[in-house]
Amino acid sequence: MIAVIGSSNMDIVFNVEHLTLPGETQKANSLNFYFGGKGANQAVTVAKLSNKTVYFCTCLGEDEYGNQISENYKKYDIQGYYIEKGEKTGSAFIEVEKTGENRIILFTGANDKVDKDKIDLFLNNYEEKIDICLLQNEIPPESVEYSILRLNKKGIKIVYDPAPVMSTNISVLGKVDFLTPNETEFTFLCDKLNIPENWDFEDKALAFKRLSKVSNLIIKLGEKGCFYIDNKENYGYIKALKVKAIDTTAAGDVFNGAFSVYYEKTQNFIDSLKFANAASAISVTRKGAQSSIPSYEEVPFKD
Repeated sequence: MIAVIGSSNMDIVFNVEHLTLPGETQKANSLNFYFGGKGANQAVTVAKLSNKTVYFCTCLGEDEYGNQISENYKKYDIQGYYIEKGEKTGSAFIEVEKTGENRIILFTGANDKVDKDKIDLFLNNYEEKIDICLLQNEIPPESVEYSILRLNKKGIKIVYDPAPVMSTNISVLGKVDFLTPNETEFTFLCDKLNIPENWDFEDKALAFKRLSKVSNLIIKLGEKGCFYIDNKENYGYIKALKVKAIDTTAAGDVFNGAFSVYYEKTQNFIDSLKFANAASAISVTRKGAQSSIPSYEEVPFKD
């Protein structure tokens, strides 16, 4: 089974002509509300692509957004989440311009209550059933670090998206099985390890893998696909599907969820990357976060 430890948000999305400049006021073309949060996006991706129960350690607020999200989790058979009394549900305010690029302001809310005690309770209940667990950085940094250490000790495969990247603790990456930054996040992590900016991309990636001691490095490159270095230092690129992007929100989360589903099914690293690339490409052709996630049958890559 696949589990997720992470965030749940309500995404409030403004569609605009261009990303608003400092001091500028512009009229939004539309306003929409979508279920989101990096952890939730990954959990729903796993649920939609696998048609299996997903165990999800997250906290919702005791408010209307939390009620709506909880009902959505029931629809997908997502279990294990907590309702936090007196807290507001996390929210993300997202601008999406006509090219599909976005900018996000995050209010963490109840996500800050995903702490060591809740993680312990969650894993005590489910860890014997879990093969793979997905993590991200929209919960407290100490919770991410604790999760990595405990999951690694139990031999559970960890798929870690270091986003937002600023709180990533380099010292625990050696316990991670699959690290999945995008290109910007990868550059930030290289800076933390003092890897020179003027090195070739592939040389930087190999140096980062060796210094961080992560098992498998996967760098998401958007419309260029992804680059990988596996645990034997084999490396290469997986090309992206050619699509017309209208909204890139959650594409990285769909990639991680899809990769985990296919890897659990096949244990084939390269095929799992191809499947993840295809699923994330489909997602950017649709609006919203979870509303953009394809079903398994829609993904144009199969074994």
